[in-house]
Order: sequence, then C-alpha cells, then structure tokens
Amino acid sequence: METTRHFTATVYIVNDGAVALHRHERLGIRIPPGGHVDRDELPHEAGLREVREETGLDPELVDDTDSVPAPDGEVLPHPRQQMLYDINVHGDGSVGHQHIDHIYYARVDSRDIDPAPGEADPDVWQWYDPDDLRDSDIDPDTVQFALEAIDVVSDED
Repeated sequence: METTRHFTATVYIVNDGAVALHRHERLGIRIPPGGHVDRDELPHEAGLREVREETGLDPELVDDTDSVPAPDGEVLPHPRQQMLYDINVHGDGSVGHQHIDHIYYARVDSRDIDPAPGEADPDVWQWYDPDDLRDSDIDPDTVQFALEAIDVVSDED
C-alpha cells in the first residue's frame, strides 16, 4: 500500500515566557497552530498563515539561519525541527497518511486570541509556562518543543 505524505508547518508561539496550545477537537490532543502547506506556499509562510488564521496574532519567526550570497537564490528560514508523523495507521500496521512537519518558533506581542471566522473557538486555547508544561499530560514531543520555543524566544529578547 502506498503512503500519502503531506508537508505541514507548525509554529510554537511564545509571549512572556509561555506558549499557546489548543485542544484539537478531532485528535483530542493539545497542539500549537499549524496545518498543511498549500501548493503556492513555502513551509514557513504556511506556518505564519496558520498562526494568523487560528489565533489572530501576528507572529515573528525567531530565525538564526545564516545568509548565503546567492544571486539566483534565497535562504529560507530553517525549521527548528522536522518530524514525520503517522496520521492514518491501518489495522495491519500499514500507514496510509503521514505529515512531514516543519516546526518553527515565533514570538507574538499579545495573548489576545481572536481566530478568523470558521476557526476553533478562542476558548480552546490556553497559555502554558514551563511549569504548566512539565506538570501536564501533554504529549512529550509537544512539551519538548514548547519548552525549547520558550527558551529560544527568551534568549532573543
């Protein structure tokens, strides 16, 4: 069986030492904003778009990618992490669908979540500081990336 793979982008947004996560209704887990990369987008553009749509906040990527002098090229922000997630696993153990996730960290200047029409209710969002994350039942990868995002953004401020 062939496995379908889609590129996705996730952005851990940080404000004042905390990261915003929401309970994903279908998946039943807490995750940051993110989604599929559209055909006309670069991964970091998709991540920024998803943050704006899902939270109404204007993110600024924390990017320490070195510049490269390339007359016909452009350096893209490096994702902080890249993960391969199994999305649709069949009873026989085969995987029908995977996400190749580009994970970025960003700062936002507010905690006032105001999603675009059609997005999840703002009440599904919660801000987590490091102690909240460590004391939670959130998936370990989400906790690790959230703690890293808080550290990276705090070091930049």
